[in-house]
Amino acid sequence: MELDDRKVKILQAIIKNYLETGEPVGSRTISKFSDLNLSSATIRNEMADLEELGYIVQPHTSAGRIPSDKGYRFYVDTLMEEKVEELNNMKADLEVKADKIENLLKHVAKLLAVNTNYATMVTTPKYRSRKCKFIQLTEIDESQVLAVIVLEGNIVKNKMLQVNEYIDKEIVLKLNLVMNSFLQGLDLEEINIGIVQKLKEQAGEHAKLVSDILDAVAKAMEEEGNLEVYTSGVTNMLSYPELNDGKDVKDLIFTLEDKKELAELVDQDLKYDSNEGNSKIQVYIGNETPIDSMKNCSVVTATYELEEGVYGKVGIIGPKRMDYEKVVGTLKNLMSQLDDIFKKK
Repeated sequence: MELDDRKVKILQAIIKNYLETGEPVGSRTISKFSDLNLSSATIRNEMADLEELGYIVQPHTSAGRIPSDKGYRFYVDTLMEEKVEELNNMKADLEVKADKIENLLKHVAKLLAVNTNYATMVTTPKYRSRKCKFIQLTEIDESQVLAVIVLEGNIVKNKMLQVNEYIDKEIVLKLNLVMNSFLQGLDLEEINIGIVQKLKEQAGEHAKLVSDILDAVAKAMEEEGNLEVYTSGVTNMLSYPELNDGKDVKDLIFTLEDKKELAELVDQDLKYDSNEGNSKIQVYIGNETPIDSMKNCSVVTATYELEEGVYGKVGIIGPKRMDYEKVVGTLKNLMSQLDDIFKKK
Protein backbone atom coordinates (compact mmCIF):
# COMPACT_ATOMS: atom_id res chain seq x y z
CA MET A 1 0.00 0.00 0.00
CA GLU A 2 1.37 3.39 -1.00
CA LEU A 3 0.96 6.31 1.36
CA ASP A 4 -1.69 8.75 0.25
CA ASP A 5 -1.50 12.46 1.08
CA ARG A 6 -3.52 12.08 4.29
CA LYS A 7 -1.30 9.33 5.65
CA VAL A 8 1.81 11.35 4.74
CA LYS A 9 0.50 14.41 6.62
CA ILE A 10 -0.38 12.32 9.68
CA LEU A 11 3.03 10.60 9.65
CA GLN A 12 4.78 13.98 9.35
CA ALA A 13 2.70 15.36 12.22
CA ILE A 14 3.57 12.38 14.42
CA ILE A 15 7.29 12.73 13.72
CA LYS A 16 7.34 16.52 14.23
CA ASN A 17 5.48 16.19 17.55
CA TYR A 18 7.73 13.39 18.72
CA LEU A 19 10.88 15.33 17.80
CA GLU A 20 9.65 18.31 19.81
CA THR A 21 8.38 16.50 22.91
CA GLY A 22 10.04 13.08 23.01
CA GLU A 23 6.65 11.67 24.07
CA PRO A 24 4.46 9.15 22.18
CA VAL A 25 1.87 10.96 20.05
CA GLY A 26 -1.85 10.21 20.29
CA SER A 27 -4.72 10.82 17.89
CA ARG A 28 -6.10 13.74 19.95
CA THR A 29 -2.80 15.59 19.60
CA ILE A 30 -2.80 15.07 15.83
CA SER A 31 -6.45 16.18 15.53
CA LYS A 32 -5.49 19.63 16.80
CA PHE A 33 -3.46 20.29 13.65
CA SER A 34 -5.63 22.89 11.90
CA ASP A 35 -4.60 21.91 8.38
CA LEU A 36 -5.77 18.30 8.82
CA ASN A 37 -9.38 18.85 9.96
CA LEU A 38 -9.87 15.18 10.76
CA SER A 39 -11.71 13.51 13.61
CA SER A 40 -9.84 11.50 16.23
CA ALA A 41 -11.54 8.34 14.97
CA THR A 42 -10.34 8.89 11.40
CA ILE A 43 -6.83 9.62 12.63
CA ARG A 44 -6.82 6.44 14.75
CA ASN A 45 -7.74 4.38 11.67
CA GLU A 46 -4.98 6.02 9.64
CA MET A 47 -2.48 5.50 12.46
CA ALA A 48 -3.45 1.82 12.60
CA ASP A 49 -2.68 1.54 8.88
CA LEU A 50 0.66 3.33 9.35
CA GLU A 51 1.54 0.96 12.19
CA GLU A 52 0.62 -2.07 10.06
CA LEU A 53 2.83 -0.70 7.28
CA GLY A 54 5.73 -0.33 9.72
CA TYR A 55 6.05 3.47 9.73
CA ILE A 56 5.12 3.92 13.41
CA VAL A 57 5.13 1.73 16.51
CA GLN A 58 3.30 1.69 19.82
CA PRO A 59 5.88 1.46 22.63
CA HIS A 60 3.33 0.18 25.18
CA THR A 61 -0.36 -0.54 25.47
CA SER A 62 -2.59 2.55 25.71
CA ALA A 63 0.32 4.78 24.67
CA GLY A 64 0.55 6.93 21.55
CA ARG A 65 2.78 6.10 18.63
CA ILE A 66 6.38 6.95 17.86
CA PRO A 67 8.19 6.80 14.49
CA SER A 68 9.97 3.62 13.47
CA ASP A 69 13.25 3.66 11.56
CA LYS A 70 11.18 3.20 8.39
CA GLY A 71 9.09 6.23 9.35
CA TYR A 72 12.16 8.37 9.96
CA ARG A 73 13.62 7.23 6.64
CA PHE A 74 10.47 8.20 4.73
CA TYR A 75 10.33 11.59 6.50
CA VAL A 76 14.00 12.42 5.88
CA ASP A 77 13.96 11.31 2.24
CA THR A 78 10.78 13.28 1.51
CA LEU A 79 12.05 16.35 3.35
CA MET A 80 15.41 16.32 1.60
CA GLU A 81 13.93 15.75 -1.85
CA GLU A 82 11.55 18.70 -1.41
CA LYS A 83 14.23 21.03 -0.04
CA VAL A 84 16.90 20.09 -2.58
CA GLU A 85 14.44 20.70 -5.43
CA GLU A 86 13.36 24.00 -3.86
CA LEU A 87 16.99 25.05 -3.40
CA ASN A 88 17.94 24.20 -6.99
CA ASN A 89 14.94 26.08 -8.37
CA MET A 90 15.61 29.23 -6.38
CA LYS A 91 19.35 29.64 -7.07
CA ALA A 92 19.09 30.81 -10.68
CA ASP A 93 16.18 33.14 -9.88
CA LEU A 94 18.05 34.63 -6.93
CA GLU A 95 21.17 35.36 -8.95
CA VAL A 96 19.18 37.17 -11.66
CA LYS A 97 17.11 39.09 -9.12
CA ALA A 98 20.17 40.12 -7.07
CA ASP A 99 21.95 41.44 -10.19
CA LYS A 100 18.89 43.40 -11.25
CA ILE A 101 18.43 44.99 -7.83
CA GLU A 102 22.13 45.87 -7.46
CA ASN A 103 22.21 47.53 -10.88
CA LEU A 104 18.97 49.36 -10.18
CA LEU A 105 20.20 50.76 -6.85
CA LYS A 106 23.50 51.92 -8.37
CA HIS A 107 21.55 53.64 -11.14
CA VAL A 108 19.30 55.33 -8.57
CA ALA A 109 22.34 56.77 -6.75
CA LYS A 110 23.77 58.19 -10.00
CA LEU A 111 20.45 59.58 -11.18
CA LEU A 112 19.81 61.35 -7.86
CA ALA A 113 23.28 62.89 -7.88
CA VAL A 114 22.77 64.29 -11.39
CA ASN A 115 19.27 65.61 -10.65
CA THR A 116 20.12 67.28 -7.31
CA ASN A 117 23.82 68.18 -7.72
CA TYR A 118 24.40 66.75 -4.24
CA ALA A 119 26.08 63.55 -3.03
CA THR A 120 23.82 60.54 -2.75
CA MET A 121 23.81 57.12 -1.12
CA VAL A 122 21.66 54.04 -1.59
CA THR A 123 21.96 50.90 0.54
CA THR A 124 21.34 47.30 -0.30
CA PRO A 125 18.20 45.88 1.34
CA LYS A 126 18.31 44.61 4.91
CA TYR A 127 16.00 42.10 6.55
CA ARG A 128 14.40 43.08 9.84
CA SER A 129 14.21 39.40 10.63
CA ARG A 130 16.85 36.86 9.55
CA LYS A 131 15.10 33.58 10.25
CA CYS A 132 16.51 30.22 9.33
CA LYS A 133 14.36 28.66 6.61
CA PHE A 134 16.28 25.47 5.87
CA ILE A 135 19.66 23.80 6.40
CA GLN A 136 21.09 21.20 4.02
CA LEU A 137 24.20 19.27 5.04
CA THR A 138 26.11 17.36 2.37
CA GLU A 139 29.07 15.04 2.90
CA ILE A 140 31.92 16.19 0.62
CA ASP A 141 34.63 13.78 1.81
CA GLU A 142 35.88 12.22 5.04
CA SER A 143 36.98 15.57 6.46
CA GLN A 144 34.48 18.07 5.04
CA VAL A 145 30.75 18.74 5.23
CA LEU A 146 29.03 21.47 3.20
CA ALA A 147 26.29 23.38 5.04
CA VAL A 148 23.86 25.21 2.76
CA ILE A 149 21.89 27.64 4.92
CA VAL A 150 18.76 29.24 3.50
CA LEU A 151 17.52 32.31 5.36
CA GLU A 152 14.15 34.01 5.17
CA GLY A 153 13.85 35.85 1.87
CA ASN A 154 15.57 32.90 0.14
CA ILE A 155 19.07 34.12 0.99
CA VAL A 156 21.50 31.24 0.42
CA LYS A 157 24.78 30.93 2.34
CA ASN A 158 27.34 28.14 1.84
CA LYS A 159 29.70 27.16 4.67
CA MET A 160 32.35 24.43 4.44
CA LEU A 161 32.88 22.66 7.77
CA GLN A 162 35.94 20.62 8.74
CA VAL A 163 35.17 17.41 10.66
CA ASN A 164 37.47 15.34 12.81
CA GLU A 165 35.23 12.30 13.09
CA TYR A 166 33.80 9.65 10.81
CA ILE A 167 30.63 10.98 9.14
CA ASP A 168 28.64 8.75 6.80
CA LYS A 169 25.46 9.49 4.84
CA GLU A 170 23.20 8.11 7.57
CA ILE A 171 24.69 10.47 10.15
CA VAL A 172 24.36 13.42 7.76
CA LEU A 173 20.69 12.56 7.18
CA LYS A 174 20.06 12.35 10.91
CA LEU A 175 21.75 15.71 11.52
CA ASN A 176 19.74 17.27 8.67
CA LEU A 177 16.56 16.06 10.32
CA VAL A 178 17.52 17.25 13.79
CA MET A 179 18.86 20.66 12.73
CA ASN A 180 15.82 21.51 10.60
CA SER A 181 13.36 20.30 13.20
CA PHE A 182 14.81 22.61 15.87
CA LEU A 183 16.05 25.63 13.89
CA GLN A 184 13.51 26.08 11.12
CA GLY A 185 11.73 29.43 11.47
CA LEU A 186 14.00 30.78 14.24
CA ASP A 187 15.85 34.10 14.28
CA LEU A 188 19.35 34.34 15.74
CA GLU A 189 18.04 35.79 19.00
CA GLU A 190 15.60 32.85 19.36
CA ILE A 191 18.31 30.17 19.26
CA ASN A 192 18.78 30.00 23.03
CA ILE A 193 20.79 27.76 25.36
CA GLY A 194 17.85 25.39 25.80
CA ILE A 195 17.57 24.74 22.06
CA VAL A 196 21.32 24.31 21.72
CA GLN A 197 21.32 21.78 24.58
CA LYS A 198 18.47 19.78 23.03
CA LEU A 199 20.27 19.75 19.69
CA LYS A 200 23.44 18.42 21.30
CA GLU A 201 21.50 15.75 23.17
CA GLN A 202 19.84 14.60 19.94
CA ALA A 203 23.21 14.59 18.13
CA GLY A 204 24.88 12.49 20.84
CA GLU A 205 28.52 11.81 19.96
CA HIS A 206 28.29 14.33 17.12
CA ALA A 207 27.63 17.30 19.43
CA LYS A 208 30.89 18.98 18.31
CA LEU A 209 29.71 19.02 14.68
CA VAL A 210 26.36 20.48 15.81
CA SER A 211 28.27 23.30 17.53
CA ASP A 212 30.15 23.99 14.30
CA ILE A 213 26.90 24.02 12.32
CA LEU A 214 25.32 26.44 14.81
CA ASP A 215 28.36 28.72 14.49
CA ALA A 216 27.96 28.64 10.71
CA VAL A 217 24.25 29.50 10.97
CA ALA A 218 24.99 32.39 13.33
CA LYS A 219 27.74 33.69 11.04
CA ALA A 220 25.44 33.51 8.00
CA MET A 221 22.76 35.49 9.83
CA GLU A 222 25.24 38.11 11.02
CA GLU A 223 26.75 38.48 7.54
CA GLU A 224 23.33 39.12 6.08
CA GLY A 225 22.89 41.95 8.56
CA ASN A 226 25.76 43.90 6.95
CA LEU A 227 24.79 46.76 4.66
CA GLU A 228 26.49 47.69 1.42
CA VAL A 229 26.32 51.37 0.50
CA TYR A 230 26.48 52.75 -3.05
CA THR A 231 27.44 56.43 -3.34
CA SER A 232 27.52 58.87 -6.22
CA GLY A 233 28.11 62.58 -6.82
CA VAL A 234 30.93 62.86 -4.27
CA THR A 235 32.67 65.56 -6.33
CA ASN A 236 29.43 67.58 -6.36
CA MET A 237 30.31 68.61 -2.81
CA LEU A 238 33.24 70.65 -4.15
CA SER A 239 30.73 73.01 -5.77
CA TYR A 240 29.79 74.49 -2.39
CA PRO A 241 32.36 76.94 -0.90
CA GLU A 242 31.35 76.26 2.71
CA LEU A 243 32.24 72.59 2.24
CA ASN A 244 35.36 73.10 0.10
CA ASP A 245 37.79 73.87 2.93
CA GLY A 246 41.12 71.98 3.05
CA LYS A 247 41.11 69.20 5.63
CA ASP A 248 37.34 69.34 6.16
CA VAL A 249 36.57 68.54 2.55
CA LYS A 250 39.16 65.70 2.54
CA ASP A 251 37.49 64.18 5.62
CA LEU A 252 34.05 64.54 4.02
CA ILE A 253 35.14 62.91 0.77
CA PHE A 254 36.84 60.09 2.70
CA THR A 255 33.60 59.48 4.63
CA LEU A 256 31.58 59.31 1.41
CA GLU A 257 34.05 56.99 -0.28
CA ASP A 258 34.90 54.80 2.73
CA LYS A 259 31.16 54.37 3.52
CA LYS A 260 31.70 52.67 6.90
CA GLU A 261 30.26 55.55 8.94
CA LEU A 262 27.44 55.97 6.43
CA ALA A 263 26.53 52.30 6.88
CA GLU A 264 26.45 52.77 10.68
CA LEU A 265 24.20 55.83 10.33
CA VAL A 266 21.83 53.99 8.01
CA ASP A 267 21.82 50.92 10.27
CA GLN A 268 20.66 53.08 13.19
CA ASP A 269 18.01 54.62 10.95
CA LEU A 270 16.68 51.19 9.99
CA LYS A 271 16.59 50.04 13.63
CA TYR A 272 14.63 53.17 14.49
CA ASP A 273 12.20 52.49 11.64
CA SER A 274 11.78 48.90 12.84
CA ASN A 275 11.16 49.84 16.47
CA GLU A 276 8.87 52.79 15.78
CA GLY A 277 7.12 51.46 12.71
CA ASN A 278 8.31 54.63 10.99
CA SER A 279 9.35 54.82 7.36
CA LYS A 280 9.01 58.59 6.89
CA ILE A 281 11.66 60.87 5.49
CA GLN A 282 14.26 61.85 8.09
CA VAL A 283 16.37 65.00 8.04
CA TYR A 284 19.68 65.49 9.88
CA ILE A 285 20.92 69.10 9.99
CA GLY A 286 24.50 69.99 10.97
CA ASN A 287 25.28 68.71 14.47
CA GLU A 288 22.28 66.38 14.37
CA THR A 289 24.35 64.18 12.06
CA PRO A 290 26.38 61.72 14.20
CA ILE A 291 29.33 61.86 11.76
CA ASP A 292 31.98 64.47 12.58
CA SER A 293 33.03 65.10 8.99
CA MET A 294 29.42 65.91 8.06
CA LYS A 295 28.70 68.57 10.73
CA ASN A 296 28.50 71.25 8.01
CA CYS A 297 26.11 69.15 5.95
CA SER A 298 22.49 68.11 5.96
CA VAL A 299 21.46 64.53 5.29
CA VAL A 300 17.96 63.59 4.15
CA THR A 301 17.05 59.88 4.11
CA ALA A 302 14.03 57.86 3.05
CA THR A 303 13.23 54.17 3.43
CA TYR A 304 12.32 51.91 0.51
CA GLU A 305 10.63 48.53 0.95
CA LEU A 306 11.71 45.73 -1.36
CA GLU A 307 9.19 43.29 0.10
CA GLU A 308 7.56 42.79 3.47
CA GLY A 309 10.24 43.01 6.17
CA VAL A 310 12.99 43.95 3.69
CA TYR A 311 14.11 47.58 3.77
CA GLY A 312 16.87 49.86 2.55
CA LYS A 313 17.76 53.54 2.64
CA VAL A 314 18.20 56.26 0.07
CA GLY A 315 19.98 59.42 1.19
CA ILE A 316 20.91 62.83 -0.19
CA ILE A 317 23.84 64.73 1.34
CA GLY A 318 24.44 68.42 0.73
CA PRO A 319 25.21 71.74 2.43
CA LYS A 320 22.93 73.00 5.20
CA ARG A 321 21.54 75.48 2.66
CA MET A 322 20.34 72.64 0.40
CA ASP A 323 16.99 72.98 -1.37
CA TYR A 324 14.99 70.97 1.19
CA GLU A 325 11.72 71.30 -0.69
CA LYS A 326 13.25 69.86 -3.86
CA VAL A 327 15.13 67.13 -2.00
CA VAL A 328 12.11 65.95 0.00
CA GLY A 329 9.91 66.06 -3.09
CA THR A 330 12.48 64.09 -5.10
CA LEU A 331 12.74 61.40 -2.43
CA LYS A 332 8.97 61.06 -2.05
CA ASN A 333 8.61 60.69 -5.82
CA LEU A 334 11.47 58.17 -5.91
CA MET A 335 9.94 56.07 -3.11
CA SER A 336 6.70 55.87 -5.06
CA GLN A 337 8.54 54.79 -8.22
CA LEU A 338 10.60 52.16 -6.39
CA ASP A 339 7.45 50.82 -4.77
CA ASP A 340 5.89 50.32 -8.22
CA ILE A 341 9.08 48.69 -9.57
CA PHE A 342 9.49 46.26 -6.66
CA LYS A 343 5.85 45.22 -6.75
CA LYS A 344 6.28 44.17 -10.37
CA LYS A 345 9.33 42.00 -9.64
